[in-house]
Amino acid sequence: MPVAAAGLAAAVAGALLMSSANAATALPTPTVKPSTSSPGLAELERRVAGGIAGDDTAGRTTQKSSLSASTNTASVDPKIIGGSETTISTAPWMAQLWYYDDKGTSDESDDLGFFCGGSVVSPTKILTAAHCVKGYNWYKYGAVVTGTAQLPTTDSSGNTDLHGGTVSLPLRQWNHPSYSSTTIDNDIAVLTLDTPVTAKPIRMTTSGDTASYAAGTNATLYGWGRTSSTTQDISETLKTATLPINSDTTCAGAYGSDFIKGHMVCAGKPATGSDTGTTTACNGDSGGPLIVGGRIVGVVSWGVEDCVAKGAYSVFSKVSTYVGAAYPRVEDGNLSRDHKADLWVRNSSTKTGYEKDSTGSAFAARQSWGDWTGVNVVLQTDLNRDGVQDLVVRDSATGDVYWSHYVWASQSWSTDKIFSDWKTRTRIVAPGDLTGDYLPDLLSVDSGGALWLYPGKGNGTFSARVQVSSGWNQYNSVRGHGDFTGDGKADLLARSKSNGDLYLYKGTGKSGTGAFSSRVKVRSAWTGYNAFDAVGDITGDGKADFLARTPGGTLYLYKGTGKATSEIFATRVSVGTDFKQYDIFG
Repeated sequence: MPVAAAGLAAAVAGALLMSSANAATALPTPTVKPSTSSPGLAELERRVAGGIAGDDTAGRTTQKSSLSASTNTASVDPKIIGGSETTISTAPWMAQLWYYDDKGTSDESDDLGFFCGGSVVSPTKILTAAHCVKGYNWYKYGAVVTGTAQLPTTDSSGNTDLHGGTVSLPLRQWNHPSYSSTTIDNDIAVLTLDTPVTAKPIRMTTSGDTASYAAGTNATLYGWGRTSSTTQDISETLKTATLPINSDTTCAGAYGSDFIKGHMVCAGKPATGSDTGTTTACNGDSGGPLIVGGRIVGVVSWGVEDCVAKGAYSVFSKVSTYVGAAYPRVEDGNLSRDHKADLWVRNSSTKTGYEKDSTGSAFAARQSWGDWTGVNVVLQTDLNRDGVQDLVVRDSATGDVYWSHYVWASQSWSTDKIFSDWKTRTRIVAPGDLTGDYLPDLLSVDSGGALWLYPGKGNGTFSARVQVSSGWNQYNSVRGHGDFTGDGKADLLARSKSNGDLYLYKGTGKSGTGAFSSRVKVRSAWTGYNAFDAVGDITGDGKADFLARTPGGTLYLYKGTGKATSEIFATRVSVGTDFKQYDIFG
């Protein structure tokens, strides 16, 4: 069962350092309240059963004409004919997306039910197509099944057999804001699950990947879609096929202006006009992955009706183009469990900690977390990617660093010591994933000014530290949480101690000395501020934002633009004037 958002703050506050004998202050044991608003297993299975019975097609709302010289005017069908059956062990990340809305009537003719594919890209995140998400309420009517190669079945009594799979509730949804149902452009989306799944995730390709899209590169398609152009039946067992990537010229030659270069990629050999000799994606494969080198390079998007029209190809959303937009939704854990990063602060005199949830343009009224005496660093992160915000905290007496995290199995909080005697570390940063493995990392600056990277393993432990560079004690602030530049890679911001200049260190997705590109000055003489915070995407637009406080106590929100230049932020906006009272921003 999920944790209720209302109970989350109290649970975290009570849990901090509770298991540590060396903690300066022992805080009370948390009381975790399971959510009462989420549907139970029976309701999720009902949705699956309704989706099975449904014969609707997600996103089928448009007509396109003259798809190619060799096809007549045809309906565009969001889309394996050909290929072979496979097991879930070959593609453990595969997800089944079931949607069923009975419209609240007893008349079955108005029911809406359909199926799409998807990919587990972190324990609570499913990458899929926007046409499977846009316009639908997945929290209210959807269910996601993972961990099985078989589609669910229902018996005469209405019982649903998931064939060893796990059914999960979609907690929230995101689709690319520029998705067009007319052109099926920007066709990419992310569903966030209520609870983490055990299915092994797969990563998206990187924004700079060009090799995977070279013409002739073999890509692998997975899905449960239609197996014939002459029936509507989808495959009951997961199928796979190998499709060669085609050049943009080839794709545009087949589809003309319907194929949007840079946003789409097409794959496969030209269809023959019948099932014989054709290997292609088809209805029901929508949202599923096209994979090269162990990474998702495409998301099944569209094709021609019945999929086998002579000369046609399967069309996919080009993931390298969209990873910058999608990745912030893969790494968006926050205190209130929505799409907007929240603020944590501590009062300097009372030592009371507070949560202030983002409204998108400001922060809501603060929520007390009780006494936070005895700590001098508090950072929000999600080291195990379970969808519940973790905390990294330093004990001010011992210098020991702790990871406080929710344990789903016991529905309780646990605190583990992750580093000892970090008293002399001048900076500790939880930037997210720096190394490109989708596992959040940590950074620290030692007393000599060396910057160290601690690659996360996804379970609160870390690989051996790697030195990134030296000279970091020239900065009196080093902050970062998320992607400031829109390329899907975590970045850092550092302010010079001598003149207040603010520098961007753009993440490269690599480890060690190559972790950041050369710094770029993005602000000069930022001397009017005495505290900063980076908690991620506060506005909910997919771009990391920044917070800066004046000595007088005014807190300004600098909305990220995604630009790696002096235009990195929009014009500042005041989000409060009473922030002088706080000594920790986390």
